[in-house]
Amino acid sequence: MTRKILVTSALPYANGSIHLGHLVEYIQTDIWVRFQKMQPKDKVAECWYVCADDTHGTPIMLRAEKDGITPEALIERVHGEHSRDFAGFHVAFDNFYSTHSPETQECANEIYARLKDAQLIEKRTIEQYYDPQKQMFLPDRFIKGECPKCGAKDQYGDNCEVCGAAYQPTDLVNPFSVFTNATPVMKPSEQYFFKLSDPRCFEFLKDWLNTPGRLQPEMVNKVSEWLGEAGEKLADWDISRDAPYFGIPIPDAPGKFFYVWMDAPVGYLASLKNYCEKKGIDYEALLKDPGTEQIHFIGKD
Repeated sequence: MTRKILVTSALPYANGSIHLGHLVEYIQTDIWVRFQKMQPKDKVAECWYVCADDTHGTPIMLRAEKDGITPEALIERVHGEHSRDFAGFHVAFDNFYSTHSPETQECANEIYARLKDAQLIEKRTIEQYYDPQKQMFLPDRFIKGECPKCGAKDQYGDNCEVCGAAYQPTDLVNPFSVFTNATPVMKPSEQYFFKLSDPRCFEFLKDWLNTPGRLQPEMVNKVSEWLGEAGEKLADWDISRDAPYFGIPIPDAPGKFFYVWMDAPVGYLASLKNYCEKKGIDYEALLKDPGTEQIHFIGKD
């Protein structure tokens, strides 16, 4: 079968400049893609290299506030800088797009709708930190404090950059808001959870991992360790954030937005879909074509 190859790289985050660590990945990938495009058409019919800026989430909001501009203005500026720098190093994407796009929103909404139809989305009221001065809820990256494991100061609410421990924002010692330095208070907040603890999720992941030829055996073994024996390590995942938040609104939840990791991974599909629309390629048929290989390069940054 003649190969059709879709190549992607890790999405650069839109709150800063491209650095040498990024370029190690993109230049290596570009070399590989150029080699594939030089192959005879009876061996490689097509090879597409797509990527996009990762544009949503807390760090974007923080950087925009620091620069005194809107998040939209920030990601537009950074996209121009990234495009310039990639071109300067001759990295030739077929499409370099943005996750702040209608295609990303469409993909994220479709995934959410399918999960909801499968009864894998659940609303829960949880206690969450709230900044009384800023008058907003404080998810993990909006709050800092002392690590509950090692006592390191000035750590974010999801993990410690000193000892590597992962925890909940409510576990922080002496927490404070990154916006106002105010001591937060606890308030109830309704959130939307992806029920990863559902046995169907474990069975799906197990089957996907063990499909022959999909991943290297070493990778299968490592991910299987993370899953545990029967999925007991899979915890339900809070996929929502309260306004104000720079991201994609949840369709049926006013004032709620998808957490960035709900929409960032589909940025690859969004970039491909945008490319297909520009080139007149049938996007849906391409995804279903058994001859289309998907290869993702991850470098060290």
